[in-house]
Amino acid sequence: MKSIKSLVNLILKAVAVAMGVAVAVLSIIGELETKSAILMLAIGLSCAGISQLATNSDESK
Repeated sequence: MKSIKSLVNLILKAVAVAMGVAVAVLSIIGELETKSAILMLAIGLSCAGISQLATNSDESK
């Protein structure tokens, strides 16, 4: 069970990093609208927050 939780945690962190990199790259090449950038960054931030909450929850037990 712990390996599944750690895998989900890793995936959430990877999505957060990928969204940040994607927004940066797409902005540099000029292929990203502001609305889309905000949505992508919100998804990444949500994933990072969920990952952090899950990590803190596991440590407090």
